[in-house]
Amino acid sequence: HLTTSLPLSSEGDHLRPRIDMIVFMIDIKNKYSLKNVEASLAHVDASYFLGKVCFLVTGVGRVNYCSIDTSAISKLGEIYCSPVLFCELELEGIRVATAQRLLRMLEICAGHIPGVSALSFGTLMRSSADN
Repeated sequence: HLTTSLPLSSEGDHLRPRIDMIVFMIDIKNKYSLKNVEASLAHVDASYFLGKVCFLVTGVGRVNYCSIDTSAISKLGEIYCSPVLFCELELEGIRVATAQRLLRMLEICAGHIPGVSALSFGTLMRSSADN
């Protein structure tokens, strides 16, 4: 399910499926994209930041057109203890690899991978980023 901003409308709450993972998409070429994500973060329950949120940054292949400093996005990932994935959606190979990575993360967040929880996965992501 997709939305352009949070909070979600309360209309249809009883029909909405469980939310296993939230992916905030940030278009590095659009400064309002980051502002929208920052405003939406206030509407996310703190428990989701325990391995169930990630930031997907698109447009990174066009450095000349960047409106957002990547360090600001990386800092956002640090503040919310959530992984940051950088990708270029215009390149099919990278788009496919990113989709596969997101699907694997979703499987973990939804509890479909025995022995791996969203919380332990988040810890592993942070540990590998620190090395």
